[in-house]
Formats: sequence, C-alpha cells, structure tokens
Amino acid sequence: MYDPKSKHAAEFIADGEILDTLAYAQANKHNRALIDSLIERAQDCKGLSHREAAVLLECDLPDEIDKMFALAQTIKQRFYGNRIVMFAPLYLSNYCINGCLYCPYHLKNQKISRKKLTQEEIARETAALQDMGHKRLALETGEDPVHNPIEYVLESIQTIYSIKHKNGAIRRVNVNIAATTVENYRKLRDAGIGTYILFQETYNRQSYEELHPTGPKHDYAYHTEAMDRAMAGGIDDVGIGVLFGLNLYRYDLVGLLMHAEHLEAAMGVGPHTISVPRIRPADDIDPNTFSNAITDDVFAKIVAIIRIAVPYTGMIVSTRESQATRERVLKLGVSQISGGSRTSVGGYVKPEAANDNSAQFEVNDTRTLDEIVNWLLGLGYIPSFCTACYREGRTGDRFMQLVKSGQIANCCQPNALMTLKEYLEDYAAPDTKQKGEALIARELLRIPSEKVQAIAARHLAEMQSGQRDFRF
Repeated sequence: MYDPKSKHAAEFIADGEILDTLAYAQANKHNRALIDSLIERAQDCKGLSHREAAVLLECDLPDEIDKMFALAQTIKQRFYGNRIVMFAPLYLSNYCINGCLYCPYHLKNQKISRKKLTQEEIARETAALQDMGHKRLALETGEDPVHNPIEYVLESIQTIYSIKHKNGAIRRVNVNIAATTVENYRKLRDAGIGTYILFQETYNRQSYEELHPTGPKHDYAYHTEAMDRAMAGGIDDVGIGVLFGLNLYRYDLVGLLMHAEHLEAAMGVGPHTISVPRIRPADDIDPNTFSNAITDDVFAKIVAIIRIAVPYTGMIVSTRESQATRERVLKLGVSQISGGSRTSVGGYVKPEAANDNSAQFEVNDTRTLDEIVNWLLGLGYIPSFCTACYREGRTGDRFMQLVKSGQIANCCQPNALMTLKEYLEDYAAPDTKQKGEALIARELLRIPSEKVQAIAARHLAEMQSGQRDFRF
C-alpha cells in the first residue's frame, strides 16, 4: 500500500502507485484542460505531485511543452536567479565489493587499475583542486569495508579541511558514499560534511536487483531507505538522483518525485539536491548495452519537469554531459555544475592519461575550470563558489524556508558575487577576470536589500586588498 510517510521503501516507493500513475499520465497526455490547469497552478512555485508531473512528462504536444519549458525557466530564475554553484568530485578509491553491471568499479572487473589514495596523496589532490579555485568538493569512493571503511572516509575529510594552500581552502565537503548505518551518518555529520548524496540508480525494484546482483548494494530496501537513516543521524541536507538509461525513464522519474515527497512527509524536509546523471561509457561498460537510453530532448524535458515539480531543490549536472547539453539545461532548472572534473583516483595531481582505466565514467565536458567560468560569465550566469549556508547553519528546514520565501536572494546573491571575486583575484585568466568584474558591477545592483548591497560592495573592495572569506 502506498504511504509517503512510511519508513518502508516498498510503501513510499510503491510499484502499484507508480504503474497507476503512468497509466493515468498516458490516458491524459492530450488532455489540454488538465495540462493547462497544472501549468497554471504550478506558477505559484509550490510544486506538483508525482502524478501531476507524470502527466506533463507524458504530454507530447509541442505548444504545451513550450509552456512547460517557459515555466521551468521562470521558476529557476525566481528561486536561484542566474547563480550557478561550482564543485568538483574527488575520487578517493575505486575498490568496491559490489557487482553493479553499469559501473566499472564492480568486483569482477579484473582490468581496471585499483587505486586508493593515501592521506598524503589526498592532501596533494586537495591542493591541486584549491589551485584551480575550487571551494566545494563531492567526495566519492567505492564500497569496500576493508579498503574504504568509514574511518578512512572520516580521516580523509579531516585531511581535506586541514589543507590551506596559498589563498585556497575547501570550505565544504559533500559526501557520496554507499548506504550505511545511522551511527556512521552521525559520524559524517560530526565530521562537518555538507550534503550526503546517494543515487538510487533505478526505483524499479526488479531492475535494481538485476543490476546489482551481488554485494551489499543488492539490498533494495536498505539502499532506498538510506536517506531516512542519514537524516535520523542528524544530516540535514541530502541529495537524491537516478542514473537515467538503466530503466524506463518515466518509471524512474515518478519514483524520484515520490522519494522527494516521502522525505517531505516523513522527515519534514525534501531533498537539498536532485542529480540527473545519464549512463556514460567507462572501462568495461558500454551504454549501448542498456536499451533505455534517453535522447537530449527527453533529458531536457526531465530537467524542466523536476524544476516545476520540486521548485526548491538544487539541481546538479556533471561533466558527464556535453557543453551544449549543459548550456541547454542550465536554463531549465540546473543550479549546480562540476568543472575541471577528474573521475579517476588521483587525477588532479597526475593528469589522466589516455590509457588510464581507473575512472568511473568518461567525462564529456573536458574544459578547465577557468574555461567553464569564462563560458558561464559569457552566458550571463554568476559562477558561485559559495558555501556560506552550510557554515552559517542554514541547512535542512532553515534553508528550505529561506528558499521557499524568496529571502535566500539576500544571502546567495552577495555570497555568489564575493566568492566569484575571490576566484577572479586569485585564479582567473585575464579575459575571465575582465568579464567577471563587469558582471559583478551589474549584479551588485540586483541585491534586493540596499543594506546588504552596501555591505557587499565594501567587502568586494576589501578583497582587492587581500582580504578573503566574507559571507552573509
């Protein structure tokens, strides 16, 4: 039985409810009266249910799709403006005991180069990331209780936070590791992580179990209920996502939205972020062997529907996607992107060689961080390296209240500009710096509060004298 407040995966991600939802969406995909009413109601920026969103996803009427895309752009602008948060992944180890069919880290892969960073190597990777200008990392590692125990992860986080290289500092570490216990989530919270991220891969239980034939990840319920345990362990911000291409995208999108609804209903706050990765080539993984791959047009529509249905959430697109695809979905809802990413273990200090097979997936957008910052500035976006909300305690429901009320602009806009200024002063190429200074001058005037605007202007001037790390 479907129950969004239940703590049991089979009840808050109920297969019967998803199938009924898909049938309802199919029956109403050309129901213009219903579709228009949903689009009109969603303009209040309070979101849509999974069933309502499924109708919009199924609709194939070009003029209605245009309305959805326009609405998604409006909602994105209202909640997140033109700010784009920057981050980079840091892979610590690719040792893994799972048998995931879509990931080259799987236990039976004898061809991949197995690596695990020492704390000294992590320190060097961190310094290399700081020299690029990064302030926020997403820590990644395979699941292996011998090679990658929670103690290793905690020590690595401590190492990352301890490195202060030149003007660099990693101010927030988000963590993407396997589902674990409440006790271990409590340890991660105490270590000062930002968001705990875990992708579901697919919400279809049968497909999930077939794709994860061996290892602890085979346990669908334990994996799907991980966010409840993370929040029970005191982690305020969690990030969910599916790997599009593994299963039918309609089913997985409905499941994803049901998971967001569950977190709201059962835990009091929805997901801080939703990621939308698509399956990519990797060492012994050929995405063509998966028959559910989605087109760029479908991908763009998925992003727009998520933005409409869950307007408050941050949306993440990684360097799995090409420059052209990332540019398209930035308009439709994406608010965070990675830049200058390396998906191999130790890839920042030692550039990935053509024959390096330690990566989790192939990167499609191979530009440097500065090239991506320059590109964003040219499109009129503010590349933001802000971590202030984590550090000021604006997490969980406190963050969501600010976002939903629109008051977050008085924090995010100045913080984005000040962290961009840090990047321009310390790391940017001359052309990037020129573009960035011009954008800061324009965007400073868009801070809603005159008082905040004046304080931000003063801090921006102080940065030119060498001061750093101002925040609201």
